[in-house]
Amino acid sequence: MKKLGMATLFLIVLVGKIIAQDKIEKWDVFELTLKGPATGNPFMGTELLARFTNGDKVYEQEGYYDGNGIYKIRFMPDKEGTWSYVTTSNKKELNNSKGNFECTPAATNNHGPVRVKATYHFQYEDGTPYWPFGTTIYEWPFQDSATKKQTIETMAASAFNKARFLAVPPYKDRYITGPLTITTFPFEGTNRDNWDFSRFNPAYFKNLDSCVAELRRIGVEADMILFRPYDKGKWGFDMMGQEVNKRFTRYMVARYAAYRNIWWSMCNENSFIRNMTDEDWDELFKLVQEKDPYHHLRSIHNADRIYDYAKPWVTHVSLQYYNVVKAPWGTPLLRDLYKKPIVNDEINYEGDIESRWGQLSGEEMTYRFWNAYIGGGYATHGETYKSSPWISYGGKLIGTSPARIAFLRKIVESGPKGGLEPIDQYWETNMAGKAGEYYLVYFGKDKPAKWDFVLPKRDLTNGAKFKVDIIDTWNMTITPVDKEFEIIPMPDNRYKFIEKNKASIKLPAKQYLALRIYKTADGTKVANDGRHELE
Repeated sequence: MKKLGMATLFLIVLVGKIIAQDKIEKWDVFELTLKGPATGNPFMGTELLARFTNGDKVYEQEGYYDGNGIYKIRFMPDKEGTWSYVTTSNKKELNNSKGNFECTPAATNNHGPVRVKATYHFQYEDGTPYWPFGTTIYEWPFQDSATKKQTIETMAASAFNKARFLAVPPYKDRYITGPLTITTFPFEGTNRDNWDFSRFNPAYFKNLDSCVAELRRIGVEADMILFRPYDKGKWGFDMMGQEVNKRFTRYMVARYAAYRNIWWSMCNENSFIRNMTDEDWDELFKLVQEKDPYHHLRSIHNADRIYDYAKPWVTHVSLQYYNVVKAPWGTPLLRDLYKKPIVNDEINYEGDIESRWGQLSGEEMTYRFWNAYIGGGYATHGETYKSSPWISYGGKLIGTSPARIAFLRKIVESGPKGGLEPIDQYWETNMAGKAGEYYLVYFGKDKPAKWDFVLPKRDLTNGAKFKVDIIDTWNMTITPVDKEFEIIPMPDNRYKFIEKNKASIKLPAKQYLALRIYKTADGTKVANDGRHELE
């Protein structure tokens, strides 16, 4: 019976020259396949659009040419019930094709696309909280099948729920000769001398399709990087010209926007593409914003010049600036500047290579992660060991930080559902949580022997009671303190509350400790003097 049910769910119906599913679950990919003209250059001048309707829900989704006379339109339904569609095209074979399908409830592991929540955080569209814990696997789509399979297995067993990777391979010797030689490229041709930038190569993108789908299957967001500066004039994909850039962007959106796990990263280290201006990137951003009917997350990753993340088409900050996470206060500063989620997407990498950006110890990588989250932001991991260059190939993780990052993820996910907020970023920079309810205090590289029970006053009540856990973030242990703490306003200090008996918590005087403080009983409100924390 189970096999029969699955067969019904994915039933394919053929009516004339139309192929489509008759049932699809919410936030999955509905794919409409049409037979059309293959003569000339179907990639140029062919307009194809489908209008999808379900009650008050109406979407327009562009299609794309998939080779051999096949045209496709991919659509992500976000409402249960019957959807109807009709195509519009300047090619008569593709015009006015009609049909409908049933959208069924989402599976238990399908929460929809990720959205920005409460200015600085994220959640899935169904309201389920989402905290990004990213990793970097730039070139994994271009590896052999065994390595790609191992990458997915590693990811599925890890804490990482977002992966940054390139949509177009960088020029490297290993892709020119040897077992990883690339013979299928995004455009027709074999090298810079004969690229036909007017014709995409559908066979190339079918590999990307499977990569995005595999990440979706294991619940990982696909932070796909559309452009990058790593050809140095040899392949020329970083010097195609703006008209080709726009055509490529439009094709990518038509092909991948229907995947619920897509994030659009416009470029990696964008300012290293010296022939492109910020105005060029503005144009590409606005194109994605216009053509993606589902409004997936959009950002860009900087190099030596930081793009203006305050622009309205940018949904979150994707930052490469290592010093931000060397202390907890850097991320709150960026939150105040941009009023958007801060994702520190490159904070250097754990590894042992010669380049200084790939020499972090596991301790330092873990420390930087904690600083990012205590600051009210997020971070992305990478690993660059000579024996296992994860950021290039994927494959296996061998570093010591992934387990500690998984431990941090459990702590974050067991905390406030709205995410960690800086408690008093102007003064107590190592403290985050939910004021009055929950506090996570991170001591980093300090070695405190004790901590006086003192909290910033915001949202605290006189007589409230708290319990405390001592967290060893490196050894991954949580030790409850066998005491309940009651707080009162600190005498002669309008900024703080203190434990009524001036209690302290004894600590083991070692690095990488944290405290988790959570309220167990309410107190009574105290008068507010109405002054800001900066006054």
